[in-house]
Amino acid sequence: MKRNYYIVGLIMLTFFVISFLTNVTGPLVPDIIHGFRLSLSMVALLPFAFFIAYGVMSIPAGMLIEKYKEKKIMIAAFLVAFCGSLLLALFPNYLTAILSLFLIGCGMAMLQVVINPLLRTSGGEEHYAFNSVLAQLIFGLASFVSPLVYSYLVVNIHNGTLPQLAALTPPGLPWISLYWLFTVICLLMVLIIFLSKFPKVELTAEEVAGPVKTHLDLLRKPVVVLYFFALFCYVGTEQGIANWISQFLYTYHHYDPQTTGANAVAWFWGLMTAGGVLGLLLLKLLDSRKVLTGFTLLAIISFSLALFGKGSVALLAFPMVGFFASVMYPIIFSLALNSVTEHHGSFSGILVTGIIGGAILPLIIGWLGDHWGLRTGMCFLYLTMIYIGLIGFWAKPVITNKTISL
Repeated sequence: MKRNYYIVGLIMLTFFVISFLTNVTGPLVPDIIHGFRLSLSMVALLPFAFFIAYGVMSIPAGMLIEKYKEKKIMIAAFLVAFCGSLLLALFPNYLTAILSLFLIGCGMAMLQVVINPLLRTSGGEEHYAFNSVLAQLIFGLASFVSPLVYSYLVVNIHNGTLPQLAALTPPGLPWISLYWLFTVICLLMVLIIFLSKFPKVELTAEEVAGPVKTHLDLLRKPVVVLYFFALFCYVGTEQGIANWISQFLYTYHHYDPQTTGANAVAWFWGLMTAGGVLGLLLLKLLDSRKVLTGFTLLAIISFSLALFGKGSVALLAFPMVGFFASVMYPIIFSLALNSVTEHHGSFSGILVTGIIGGAILPLIIGWLGDHWGLRTGMCFLYLTMIYIGLIGFWAKPVITNKTISL
């Protein structure tokens, strides 16, 4: 099939928007705690609501695509995210925040199910690997940009720079301005997609999810369960760090969460993108299991410096955790798929469900933080990172990554 550069560009834009809306929660945590007067456990329910939506919507979204096709589902996804954003912008309180993030999460889950097969079809199968890496880099770029946009808005919202937005935003909740921005972004995406012509997508055997029996048969295999928990641990670690960086820096080192804290989160995502580029090069030279174990060990060292070092050290060490965590997701996913010989579509669905780790791990950290302090709560992530590092020792893929001999 002829490559459709317009649709490839649209998919890259969609990746940017998904990341922009997804990874801004962390910098908001201190403001939300202060604005709604919440405990750590209560504020942790917000990322829980967002990521649990992936567990709820991923499989139904796949079924809906079969019936209504990609264009309608993408429009519906952005409309759901628009409703969630508008709800919190109009009625800013704790309960609407939970519902809002759940709706936005549902929309993002629907988009994730659509865009990967669409990227393969519109960009050409022979270019799919390159386009996937490019999409991840754009995803990381948006994660870097969104905390900086938040910082700009909260600093300037009530100083006369943004009068129209200021009129819609409560004086004590400047971060709500971000959700007005989200409503505009979602509406623009609906309009762009509505005016776009989509190619016909034929799902491959790798992308089609099998019947319930296939999923149950896979779950009886220990290796499938082990890799599910690996993805669970990775996403939980990523979100458990990103969501609590700003609050940690504020609690223990008194850094301003609206500027310094937001910048630290931005660099966490920015260095994760940079680390991904280095990881691609290393995977051409070394066995992926060695890369995973080595990078995980360096992530643990950086994480320890962030938790127990001085404030200036923590400002550098937290982003470095992102740098070293960058290779975890792609290596775990590829090792998992290369460890079974059939039903890769169903196995992929099981692995993606592990994203709910991003819902549960921040909640555990918040609960522990309320009882024994946030530093103690974040120490729980040592368990998840050790589990990830040990994959390099027990993984036995049928196919290993091809390397260049020097």
